[in-house]
Amino acid sequence: MAALDIAGYVAAIKEHAVDHHFHVHDERHFIETYSMRQTFEVDLHPEAACGEPLDLHLALEVDPRVVLDFDDHVANLPDGESPEDRFTLPLFFRWGLPPLADPPDLLILATELAGVGGLELPLEVSGTDSNAVVADGPIRRLSIVGEVTLSLAEVFSGAQPLCDVLDRSHDVSDFLLERGDAWGWERV
Repeated sequence: MAALDIAGYVAAIKEHAVDHHFHVHDERHFIETYSMRQTFEVDLHPEAACGEPLDLHLALEVDPRVVLDFDDHVANLPDGESPEDRFTLPLFFRWGLPPLADPPDLLILATELAGVGGLELPLEVSGTDSNAVVADGPIRRLSIVGEVTLSLAEVFSGAQPLCDVLDRSHDVSDFLLERGDAWGWERV
């Protein structure tokens, strides 16, 4: 029997996100048949952002080798001993924004978002320019990605709180919503 219920943990993350004023809209679970890698995905946004062109996508990427090594480690522990804190999985927070007519400077945005995400949620900011019609000029899309490392030992013991991370992700979402109109994002 597995030491961790990963699907149950993802369900707990969704419930916890609702407690932090997010709406959960969709979820997916992918399994790669060759390697058995799994990805659990959850689409959500802040309660106040219904109808706004901002999406937040959570993705927990599960490497089966890490989970199996953790299971073996837990199975070989003496009674009453806690597992070592050396088994981790990445949890990604990805914000998707619509095309921007007047995009911000990426360096300035990255600096501002570093203060919003803090140490709890380090963020990477990037932009992609695309030209659908050459005469119209490029359209910029922003991508903002945060990554936190989940300790399987803490998840196993029930002590992996994501309160600070969810609060920070909500703050990042609010920051983007406040500035979206100034950047001229296209409303759906």
